[in-house]
This record gives sequence, C-alpha cells and structure tokens, in this order.
Amino acid sequence: MTDLISVENALDRILKNFYPKPEELCNLQDAYGRIISRDITALSDLPPFTNSSMDGFAVITADVATATRSHPIELIVDYDIPAGSFPQKSVISGHAARIMTGAAVPSGADTVIPVENTDSLRNDPACTFPFRVKVFSNTSIGENIRPRGMDIKKGDPLIQKSSRLRPQEISALAALGISRVPVHQKPKVAILSTGDELVEPGESLPPGKIHESNSYSLYGLSKDLGCEVLYLGIAPDDKVEIKNQLDRCVSQGIDLIITSAGVSVGAFDYVKEVIESDGHINFWRVNMRPGKPVAFGNYRSIPLIGLAGNPVSAFVGFLVFIRPVILKISGVKKIFPTIIPMKIDAAVESDGRQSYLRANAALIDGEWIAHPASHQGSGNVLSMVNSNALLIIPPGVKSLPVNSLVNTWYLE
Repeated sequence: MTDLISVENALDRILKNFYPKPEELCNLQDAYGRIISRDITALSDLPPFTNSSMDGFAVITADVATATRSHPIELIVDYDIPAGSFPQKSVISGHAARIMTGAAVPSGADTVIPVENTDSLRNDPACTFPFRVKVFSNTSIGENIRPRGMDIKKGDPLIQKSSRLRPQEISALAALGISRVPVHQKPKVAILSTGDELVEPGESLPPGKIHESNSYSLYGLSKDLGCEVLYLGIAPDDKVEIKNQLDRCVSQGIDLIITSAGVSVGAFDYVKEVIESDGHINFWRVNMRPGKPVAFGNYRSIPLIGLAGNPVSAFVGFLVFIRPVILKISGVKKIFPTIIPMKIDAAVESDGRQSYLRANAALIDGEWIAHPASHQGSGNVLSMVNSNALLIIPPGVKSLPVNSLVNTWYLE
C-alpha cells in the first residue's frame, strides 16, 4: 500500500485549491440556507418602540397599588390604542387607556393591567372602549411592557460571518426591516455517473444491467449543502461521451465536477484517461475503505473529484472529501464534522486502511453507543439506510474488541 496516500494528505492537497466564493446580495425570501459573507449588526432597535405584551389597560402603577378583587380601583378610560397606531395623548393619574397587544404604550403609563384582571369582559377592538374600568389587582412598574430595544439594540451583533441562515436568523433580519443580505455565491457542482452497466431508475433492466443510484445520492448531498447542481446523468464507458459531458461543464461556470466510477484500473475505466487528455491528475488512490480509488485533478482548469463506483464508496467519498470542499467554497469556517468518541457494542475488523464503517448510534443513559452494521460491503445500500454514523478506524488497526471507544462521525 506504499502507493496509497493518507486521507489527511489527500484532503490537504484538495482543499488548498479552493477558496470562498465572492459575495452577492440575496433577497431575504431566497436566503434560507445561504452563508452570510460578513458580520451583520442591528441597524435599529427591536422592538422599535415600547409596547404592550398583553391586551389590557395602560395605567399608572401608583393608581392601582391597593387594588384587589374585593376592593377594586376604578379608573376613567380616555381612549383606545389599537396595534399599529401611536398614542398622541398621555395617561394621567386616575385615568387609563385601553391597549392591544403590540400597541405603543402611551407616555405617563408605566404598566399594563391584563384585561382579565378588570371588569372589562371583552377587549374586542370592534367594541367601543368602556368609559370606566375596575381594576382587581395591583402590579409593578414595567409589568407587561416590552421596552424599546428590549430584544435587540441598534449596533448589537446579530449574525456572525460564515453562519448559515436558518429560519430563526431570517426572522430576526425581517423583524429589523432588512430585505437583502450579503451572502457567498452558491457553489456550482456537476455530477456525472459513468458505466455501460447503468440504467436510469424507472427503466427496465436488461440482463447484466443495474439501476444507477450514485448520482441521486450525490445530488441530494450537494443540494443539502446549498449547491446549484448540474445533473449530467449517465455516460457510457466511452471516451468521447465522457469528454463531451465534461466539456459541458466548462461553459457552465462549474466550480467542481464530481464523477462516480471510471477512476479505477478496470479495462473500461476511462474517466482518469479523459481527464489527463486535457488536464491532470494530482492523485488517484487513497489509503481508505471504502472508496480507495479517489481521483483528484482538473479538467480544462475545472477541479474534478472522481469517486469510486460502488454506492457506499461514493457516499463515503463525498462526505470525506467533497463535503469539506463545498463548505469551504460556501464560506463556512467549520468545514470538518464534530467527532464523538463512542463505545462499540460489537467487535469490528478492518484491513489496515483508514476505514469508515457504517453503524447505528444512540445516546443511552448519557453514553454514546454505536452498533456496527453486520455487512460492511461497499455495495450494501441497505446498510446506509439503516445507519446514522460512521466509525473511523485509524490506519494500521485491523480489529477492535467490543466496548472499545471509537471516534465516530454522527450523521445528523
């Protein structure tokens, strides 16, 4: 295995060829999942004015200090404050204003009495406000009032550069009136599967053929990371057809070409040969299992990563090598996964290569336990469905007994 390079060496060679994409402004409605390209600070206060958190009556605390259900305090109601309006009059001692949730608190008032603590049985804005109201409870200054800037103050840090925008961040941006945000441009990847044996799903299977699945998993993995994907479909084991498909990527502004199959040593594995005809191969064999035949190079100046053809090999190869590339292009700082030491509940074996073994992991009584899949064959697609973790077995290790602690990649 002296001609195999380590996973770490391969990653280093790949990643130094990629940089975050430039910035663009994105409409907020389209910003979900995008990566912020600079720190965002609040340009205004939130809430933008002091408002009521309850339907009720804006009053002066001292006026109702002795109010109880048996000895209510009666106040004169001067006016209504619907949500969306701004009061022009102050509240004076002995008086109140009916107020709706979210409405601006008038000057003079320093608390809001909830409607259920009064004799006003209805607080329907369609109903005329009562001329008098009896208050059945006392309160404290500021009760049921949200001061201006209570949530966010102008100048507060809001979102850090390189963060992925979730619905939570988008909601905060919208609440602050921000309609466009600076984000990194989306990575553009092209996906090509090769092989005479491949048939698209939905088509009948002639003898010796199989349904193509790699491009579908690679497409989904790429979309999950926010990529724009050029789906090239299936190319037969033919140099001209493979070259034609790769040439399509040149005019499309593709950042990364992803292929599956055709990079091994088989008589009809032509992808590597086509790449070298108009580009170069940096490396093509990695000391890992599954997926030893991983090729990295460029075709007509477009970076290309060629994955092995077996479904599990392609899936694992994407996670190990392509996922960090896409995250780096996207502008994400944390491009490698969080690794969790987990106890295995069954012994495992490897062949000495750095191995990524499928497992099902669960947190049991505060301890992570991983159950290795019984069948680790690189064509076993059911094991991918039934697994949520990858056990990372270091190079040189050929077996680990039950209850060993193994660094594990939990696939959330």
